[in-house]
Amino acid sequence: MIAAVILSAGESSRMGRPKALLPIDGQTFIERIVGALKRGGLERIVVVLGFNAEQVRKKIEHLPVEIVVNPEYQLGQLSSLQSALRHLAAATNCEGIMVHLVDHPYIDAKLIDVMLRKFSETKSLIVVPRHQGKRGHPVIFSHVLFAELLNAPIEEGAKAVVNAHRDETLEIDTEDVGITLDIDTPELYRQHVKGE
Repeated sequence: MIAAVILSAGESSRMGRPKALLPIDGQTFIERIVGALKRGGLERIVVVLGFNAEQVRKKIEHLPVEIVVNPEYQLGQLSSLQSALRHLAAATNCEGIMVHLVDHPYIDAKLIDVMLRKFSETKSLIVVPRHQGKRGHPVIFSHVLFAELLNAPIEEGAKAVVNAHRDETLEIDTEDVGITLDIDTPELYRQHVKGE
């Protein structure tokens, strides 16, 4: 089993409101992401909340997800990823996690399916999509790396683990520009969502 982890704990300070709840194509960012993950074949989805956790929780309780609150969300994304890993620790059959960011709403179910298949076939420790030479999200981490992620320096983030395993990382080239589309300001939101 691969579990999905959606990181949605930040303050959304540049956006000015929770990115998880921003509207897009008649849904919210998080509804769109959860739908794509489900269609891509992921059954277990963990959403990590932090800032304004109760406000966001009330709006997403209808979704088929497990909600984890990271009380130390101000320490950054790695602290939220670690909260999810601790939550998943009891799952003995968890072969890996697919990590996605809530401000990347343009996630494609077909790409998820390809990434899951390649992860299973190649046994790579990390699987990451790449568009025109630039890496993006989501990223799959093998369970082999869970201990390293839990012990990584908080100030360096997951990049410390990614950089340590360059030779065991599979990059999947895609035409999907959505993997690198990070919508975290009102300007980008207007440009990429309202401007469609």
